[in-house]
Amino acid sequence: MTLQIERLPEVIKRTGRSRSSIYLGIKEGTFPKPIKLGARSIGWPSTAIDEWIEERIRDSEEKGT
Repeated sequence: MTLQIERLPEVIKRTGRSRSSIYLGIKEGTFPKPIKLGARSIGWPSTAIDEWIEERIRDSEEKGT
């Protein structure tokens, strides 16, 4: 598996969350924090997003929904 940095549009597409929901999750500590790529640029390691998605799946399976 190749480590990649995903920008916000890709994270939105992969998670199904809106931009505001992602930033609220970051603030609340329920979504991975982005890394700084430049002065005005951020992204997320693909592994952090993969883990977040897998955690949502596990939580859903444990709750039976």
